[in-house]
Formats: sequence, structure tokens, C-alpha cells
Amino acid sequence: MDFEGWVVASGDNQGLPFAIIDKAQAEVFVFNPDGRMRGAAPALLGLARGDDSVPGIGERKLSAIRPEERTTPAGRFIAGFGRVPGEEGILWIDYEDAISIHPVITSNRKEHRLQRLNSPTPDDNRITFGCVNVPASFYEDVVRRAFTGTKGVFYVLPEMKSVEEVFPAYRPKERAELPSSETPATVGGESSTQAGPGGPNRF
Repeated sequence: MDFEGWVVASGDNQGLPFAIIDKAQAEVFVFNPDGRMRGAAPALLGLARGDDSVPGIGERKLSAIRPEERTTPAGRFIAGFGRVPGEEGILWIDYEDAISIHPVITSNRKEHRLQRLNSPTPDDNRITFGCVNVPASFYEDVVRRAFTGTKGVFYVLPEMKSVEEVFPAYRPKERAELPSSETPATVGGESSTQAGPGGPNRF
């Protein structure tokens, strides 16, 4: 599926840098506004499979989020950096539901998040509360550089629903002849740029 081609051909990214998160393959792809790929990397995603967030989950404590509720929602999101007191700037994908993309969390050794990222298949990449974890070098060299000083569009592809159901404007035949990509650094709705939601970031 040439999803990125449709994004550029249709102008759906509105001249902004964009990213595509393929949940089925547990991968993140970051693009310049013109569709040139800046880089790609494996990702860790929500523990539970599903394409929707539980209503109000962004206001809840992590301890109150049940395993079956830990989804990474599918959809089109306007992402931007924001700041939560006591934390560094966070790139919010879905601000309302406390979904962000950030470097892999390694504080809980029992979760083996680094090992999961480096495994050859996406089968063990489901571990987070819903946020998207990526390699630290990819985050700094690709994600942060692409979206600092600007908003961006994040397309989180569904794993249960059809693409057409989540993206009604999607037309597979609208394709663009994309420029050759830049060398990737590592291979493997709306949000706000204001202070974070009442609940925690869903690491």
C-alpha cells in the first residue's frame, strides 16, 4: 500500500512533515513535507491490540489503566511538542488521550524493551501503555529534527479496522512520484503544544 504516496498526492499533510506508524509491522516512518523519507525504525506499541482509546483514558493514572485498555489508537493526528511540568518536551501524537512518541523507556528491566526493539520480528513489540517507543538515536536524529519548530501529521495505521474506515479520504489510486529518500538514520484526533493532559504520559 502506497500510503505515503497518497498523502503527498492528495496534499493531506498540508505541507507539514509527517510520520506513518504501521502497527502491524511495529515500524515508524518519518517523511519530509514533499514525501522524502527521513528515516525508519522499529517501535514498541500499546500492549493491547485495537484502534481506539477508552474515553477519558488520558486523565487516568497509569495504575488505573487495565492491560486490555493499553492501546495505541489509529487515526490522523496533528502532533506537536508540548511540556509537562517536571518532564522534558514531549512530542504529543494524541494529546487528549496522552499518547506521545519518545525514546524507549528502560527503567523497568523486566520489560526488556530494548531487546524487544532489537528482535527480528514485531511479535514482541507490544508492551507500552499506548505510547510509541523508538530507539533513542532515531528519536534524536530523525523525529526531533523533523518536528522541532513545527507541527506535523501522524498517521497511525489500523490493525483491526480497515484503512478506509479510519481514513475516509484515503484513495489508493491517488499516488505521487516520490523523490528518492534520504539515507535513514536507523532502519528497523488532534494534539496540542500546550501543557500536558491531567493524566500521565502513557509510557
